[in-house]
Amino acid sequence: MTTVPNPAAAPESLEVRIRRKLTRQHFMHLIGADLTTIEPGRVEAELTLEQRHQQHRGFAHGGLVATMADLVAGFAAVTLVPDGVGVVTVELKTSYLHPGVGEKLRAVGWVLKGGKRLFFCESEVWCDDKLIAKASATMAVVEPQ
Repeated sequence: MTTVPNPAAAPESLEVRIRRKLTRQHFMHLIGADLTTIEPGRVEAELTLEQRHQQHRGFAHGGLVATMADLVAGFAAVTLVPDGVGVVTVELKTSYLHPGVGEKLRAVGWVLKGGKRLFFCESEVWCDDKLIAKASATMAVVEPQ
C-alpha cells in the first residue's frame, strides 16, 4: 500500500516562512530592499540605489546603510526561532568604512550566537564590490502574547 503525502500537512519551508513574515515588513518595502538569500542563521538582502536613498553629498544615506545592516542581522536571527516567535533589535552598532557610491547595496547578516532570550549577530553592507559598513547587533526574542 502506497501512502500519498498530504501537502497541507507538510511543514512550511524556511524560505516560505520568512517570506510570509516579510509581507509585514513595510519599511523594507518602502526603501525597496528584498531578501535574496535565506539560510538558517544567514540572510542577504539587496537594494538598487536611487536618488531617494542619497544624502546631501550623493552618498547612500547612513540611516539606509544601518537599516540594511539591521534588517539582515534581524532576519538571520528570525531564521533560527520557531514560527510565531519574533525578534527585535535591542542594540545596533554600525561602523561606516566608506561612502556608499554606486548602483547596488548588498547586505549580509549572520548569527554569531543564539540563545533563549538574546541573539548576537553581525552584518556587512557592500556597495557594488566595496565593503562600506560593518555592524554588530543584539536581538531580543519576543514570545507570542
